[in-house]
Amino acid sequence: MTIANHKIFRPQSVRLSSINENRVKTAKAAYTTRRIDRDAIYTLLDGEIKPRAGDLLLARVENIGHHKRIELETGRRAPLFPGDEVMVCYGNRYAPDQFEAEVPEDLGACHLVAAGGIASECLSHHGKISMPTQLQPLGLLGDADGRPLNMVDWALAPAAVDAPSPLVIAVVGTSMNAGKTTTAAYLIKGLSRAGMKVGAAKITGTGAGGDRWLMQDAGAFEVVDFTDAGFATTYRTSIQELEGIQSRLMNHLHGNGAEAIVLEIADGLFQQETAALLASARFRSNIDAVFFAAGDAMGASGGVEWLRQHNLPVMGISGCVSASPLAAREAGMASGLPVFGLDQLASADIAEQIFDRDIDWTDMAAKVG
Repeated sequence: MTIANHKIFRPQSVRLSSINENRVKTAKAAYTTRRIDRDAIYTLLDGEIKPRAGDLLLARVENIGHHKRIELETGRRAPLFPGDEVMVCYGNRYAPDQFEAEVPEDLGACHLVAAGGIASECLSHHGKISMPTQLQPLGLLGDADGRPLNMVDWALAPAAVDAPSPLVIAVVGTSMNAGKTTTAAYLIKGLSRAGMKVGAAKITGTGAGGDRWLMQDAGAFEVVDFTDAGFATTYRTSIQELEGIQSRLMNHLHGNGAEAIVLEIADGLFQQETAALLASARFRSNIDAVFFAAGDAMGASGGVEWLRQHNLPVMGISGCVSASPLAAREAGMASGLPVFGLDQLASADIAEQIFDRDIDWTDMAAKVG
């Protein structure tokens, strides 16, 4: 682990105190903090501080709202109680089904906007959910010199790989809950059944472990996500940062022997970071195939057209639309692409054709139609 060295400037308005080791150990530590070395935590900083995305925060739960549990480093969802101390990270959030939130300007009261451990200021929320759980920041956690600790300090080291490139399949979709993660998991299962060593990466989204565990359980030998690259979330990150996350995670899996890599891109095509990444020439140059997850035929048709306009090699449709034979038939007719159900995605026969990079999609559509 390497922590960047830089001159520390601490205004008089910033208060610094040592923190008891037991207090660090007993705080409920969220998924986003799992890479952080607890032995590096020595100090607590409060006062007039403007937090940054990824900064490590100790906070007290004030009022329980939408998130009644916090996802721990292990994946267990621990109930929250007023008065609990939690270790989370600051971050922005984009979730049309839940919250829009941004890193606040100070250490004033804020919200838990994701169970994986994102502290932020809620700007808006979906009408069908309650207000977010309220947090009272107690201070940023710092090192022995009083430097605030940040997730980026424990990011995976960049890797240079000299080996044949693996097959890379990207899974994108219309929106949250379109079936992207399930599509990715069943693709992993199919590739694994075909005898491939499959790695998986989630490039964008909000830090949480559920997708990671699902892809791991599907057969991926290793799963990494943007939190491994030092980001609590990817909302409001630059295209250069997004491309850097993709390269770092893919190179890590490649260097560990992946023969195939399945990438999940969060949210929908209209989300700003998703759109920017998919439009990137650097992203396209690393992708062999794209599967599109959609909830209905109209979404599937529009999404496939968007991908084609951006010269992305979209090969098939899946997601929630595949659960309905009628909707799947409509989506296939509108797009001219095969619609894959979960059984087809998990089939070793189809996975082998994908891996061979020589796919007769007309013939495949007949097989799965």
